[in-house]
Amino acid sequence: MFFSASYICLAISLFFKQEMELSLIGLQNAGKTSLVNSIATGGYSEDMIPTVGFNMRKVTKGNVTIKLWDLGGQRRFRTMWERYCRGVSAIVYVVDAADRDSVPISRSELHELLGRPSLNGIPLLVLGNKIDKSEALSKQALVDQLGLDSIRDREVSCYMISCKESVNIDVVIDWLIKHSTTAK
Repeated sequence: MFFSASYICLAISLFFKQEMELSLIGLQNAGKTSLVNSIATGGYSEDMIPTVGFNMRKVTKGNVTIKLWDLGGQRRFRTMWERYCRGVSAIVYVVDAADRDSVPISRSELHELLGRPSLNGIPLLVLGNKIDKSEALSKQALVDQLGLDSIRDREVSCYMISCKESVNIDVVIDWLIKHSTTAK
Protein backbone atom coordinates (compact mmCIF):
# COMPACT_ATOMS: atom_id res chain seq x y z
CA MET A 1 0.00 0.00 0.00
CA PHE A 2 1.36 3.44 -0.97
CA PHE A 3 0.77 6.63 1.05
CA SER A 4 1.66 10.08 -0.27
CA ALA A 5 4.04 12.31 1.68
CA SER A 6 1.24 14.77 2.43
CA TYR A 7 -0.94 11.99 3.84
CA ILE A 8 1.92 10.84 6.09
CA CYS A 9 2.55 14.43 7.26
CA LEU A 10 -1.15 14.86 8.03
CA ALA A 11 -1.21 11.60 9.98
CA ILE A 12 1.88 12.59 11.95
CA SER A 13 0.52 16.07 12.72
CA LEU A 14 -2.77 14.58 13.93
CA PHE A 15 -0.95 12.02 16.04
CA PHE A 16 1.29 14.63 17.60
CA LYS A 17 -1.37 17.32 17.97
CA GLN A 18 -0.77 19.32 21.09
CA GLU A 19 -3.18 21.30 23.19
CA MET A 20 -3.02 23.60 26.13
CA GLU A 21 -5.30 25.66 28.29
CA LEU A 22 -4.24 29.06 29.60
CA SER A 23 -5.69 31.70 31.85
CA LEU A 24 -4.88 35.32 31.04
CA ILE A 25 -5.18 37.43 34.13
CA GLY A 26 -4.12 40.87 35.26
CA LEU A 27 -5.66 44.15 36.27
CA GLN A 28 -8.18 45.92 34.06
CA ASN A 29 -6.73 47.69 31.03
CA ALA A 30 -3.49 45.67 31.08
CA GLY A 31 -4.10 44.41 27.54
CA LYS A 32 -5.30 40.83 28.03
CA THR A 33 -7.96 40.93 25.31
CA SER A 34 -5.56 42.76 22.98
CA LEU A 35 -3.07 39.94 23.58
CA VAL A 36 -5.70 37.30 22.71
CA ASN A 37 -6.51 39.18 19.50
CA SER A 38 -2.84 39.64 18.67
CA ILE A 39 -2.13 35.92 19.12
CA ALA A 40 -5.25 34.88 17.20
CA THR A 41 -5.21 37.30 14.29
CA GLY A 42 -2.13 39.50 14.57
CA GLY A 43 -4.58 42.41 14.79
CA TYR A 44 -4.94 45.27 17.24
CA SER A 45 -7.88 47.53 17.96
CA GLU A 46 -7.71 50.83 19.81
CA ASP A 47 -11.41 50.51 20.74
CA MET A 48 -11.45 47.58 23.17
CA ILE A 49 -14.24 47.32 25.69
CA PRO A 50 -13.50 45.91 29.16
CA THR A 51 -14.02 42.19 29.57
CA VAL A 52 -17.01 41.49 31.79
CA GLY A 53 -16.44 38.21 33.62
CA PHE A 54 -14.52 36.14 31.08
CA ASN A 55 -14.20 35.20 27.43
CA MET A 56 -12.87 31.95 25.99
CA ARG A 57 -11.19 31.63 22.64
CA LYS A 58 -9.46 28.71 20.91
CA VAL A 59 -6.48 29.49 18.71
CA THR A 60 -4.43 27.03 16.65
CA LYS A 61 -0.76 27.74 16.02
CA GLY A 62 0.97 25.03 14.02
CA ASN A 63 -0.01 21.74 15.64
CA VAL A 64 -0.90 23.37 18.97
CA THR A 65 -4.45 24.33 19.93
CA ILE A 66 -4.52 26.92 22.70
CA LYS A 67 -7.68 27.44 24.75
CA LEU A 68 -7.41 30.97 26.19
CA TRP A 69 -9.49 32.11 29.16
CA ASP A 70 -9.45 35.92 29.12
CA LEU A 71 -10.55 36.97 32.61
CA GLY A 72 -11.82 40.38 33.63
CA GLY A 73 -9.38 42.39 35.72
CA GLN A 74 -11.75 44.61 37.66
CA ARG A 75 -11.75 44.05 41.42
CA ARG A 76 -15.12 42.28 41.37
CA PHE A 77 -13.82 39.60 38.94
CA ARG A 78 -10.49 38.86 40.66
CA THR A 79 -12.14 36.33 42.99
CA MET A 80 -12.76 34.16 39.87
CA TRP A 81 -9.10 34.03 38.88
CA GLU A 82 -8.19 31.02 41.01
CA ARG A 83 -11.08 28.91 39.70
CA TYR A 84 -10.03 29.49 36.08
CA CYS A 85 -6.33 28.96 36.80
CA ARG A 86 -6.68 25.49 38.34
CA GLY A 87 -5.29 22.77 36.10
CA VAL A 88 -4.17 25.05 33.26
CA SER A 89 -0.90 24.52 31.37
CA ALA A 90 0.26 28.01 32.35
CA ILE A 91 -0.90 31.23 33.97
CA VAL A 92 -0.28 34.31 31.83
CA TYR A 93 -0.20 37.45 33.97
CA VAL A 94 -0.42 40.66 31.93
CA VAL A 95 0.75 43.95 33.44
CA ASP A 96 0.46 47.45 31.99
CA ALA A 97 4.16 48.33 32.22
CA ALA A 98 3.36 51.99 31.46
CA ASP A 99 0.90 52.38 34.35
CA ARG A 100 3.40 52.63 37.19
CA ASP A 101 0.69 53.35 39.78
CA SER A 102 -0.98 49.98 39.13
CA VAL A 103 2.17 47.85 39.56
CA PRO A 104 1.97 47.58 43.39
CA ILE A 105 -1.65 46.38 43.09
CA SER A 106 -0.60 43.95 40.36
CA ARG A 107 2.11 42.62 42.66
CA SER A 108 -0.21 42.03 45.62
CA GLU A 109 -2.91 40.41 43.43
CA LEU A 110 -0.32 38.14 41.77
CA HIS A 111 1.27 36.99 45.02
CA GLU A 112 -2.11 36.46 46.67
CA LEU A 113 -3.20 34.29 43.74
CA LEU A 114 0.03 32.28 43.63
CA GLY A 115 -0.32 31.59 47.36
CA ARG A 116 -3.34 29.37 46.67
CA PRO A 117 -2.38 25.68 47.09
CA SER A 118 -4.54 24.64 44.11
CA LEU A 119 -2.16 26.54 41.81
CA ASN A 120 1.15 25.13 43.09
CA GLY A 121 3.67 24.41 40.37
CA ILE A 122 1.74 25.89 37.43
CA PRO A 123 4.22 27.79 35.21
CA LEU A 124 3.84 31.57 35.21
CA LEU A 125 4.41 33.82 32.22
CA VAL A 126 4.45 37.51 33.15
CA LEU A 127 4.05 39.95 30.28
CA GLY A 128 4.86 43.62 30.68
CA ASN A 129 2.63 45.14 28.00
CA LYS A 130 2.58 48.61 26.41
CA ILE A 131 6.35 48.97 26.01
CA ASP A 132 5.56 51.21 23.02
CA LYS A 133 4.87 53.97 25.58
CA SER A 134 7.79 56.07 26.78
CA GLU A 135 6.82 55.73 30.46
CA ALA A 136 6.94 51.90 30.39
CA LEU A 137 9.11 50.20 32.97
CA SER A 138 12.17 48.22 31.93
CA LYS A 139 12.05 44.45 32.25
CA GLN A 140 14.33 44.48 35.31
CA ALA A 141 12.26 47.20 37.00
CA LEU A 142 9.09 45.17 36.39
CA VAL A 143 10.70 41.96 37.71
CA ASP A 144 11.87 43.85 40.82
CA GLN A 145 8.60 45.69 41.48
CA LEU A 146 6.52 42.53 41.03
CA GLY A 147 8.87 40.52 43.26
CA LEU A 148 9.22 37.79 40.64
CA ASP A 149 12.60 36.65 41.99
CA SER A 150 10.90 35.64 45.25
CA ILE A 151 8.63 33.11 43.51
CA ARG A 152 10.28 29.72 43.98
CA ASP A 153 7.53 27.09 43.63
CA ARG A 154 7.14 27.25 39.84
CA GLU A 155 8.82 28.23 36.61
CA VAL A 156 8.58 32.00 36.08
CA SER A 157 9.29 33.76 32.78
CA CYS A 158 8.91 37.44 31.96
CA TYR A 159 8.78 39.18 28.59
CA MET A 160 8.15 42.76 27.63
CA ILE A 161 5.60 43.14 24.82
CA SER A 162 3.53 45.60 22.87
CA CYS A 163 0.24 44.25 21.53
CA LYS A 164 -0.24 47.53 19.65
CA GLU A 165 3.11 47.28 17.82
CA SER A 166 3.24 43.42 17.78
CA VAL A 167 6.54 43.44 19.69
CA ASN A 168 7.60 40.03 21.08
CA ILE A 169 4.23 38.39 20.36
CA ASP A 170 6.14 35.71 18.42
CA VAL A 171 8.31 35.07 21.51
CA VAL A 172 5.15 34.65 23.61
CA ILE A 173 3.70 32.17 21.10
CA ASP A 174 6.99 30.20 21.09
CA TRP A 175 6.91 30.06 24.92
CA LEU A 176 3.31 28.86 24.87
CA ILE A 177 4.03 26.16 22.29
CA LYS A 178 6.99 24.90 24.34
CA HIS A 179 4.71 24.59 27.37
CA SER A 180 1.91 22.74 25.61
CA THR A 181 1.26 19.10 26.41
CA THR A 182 0.72 16.27 24.00
CA ALA A 183 -2.96 15.45 23.63
CA LYS A 184 -4.05 12.25 25.26
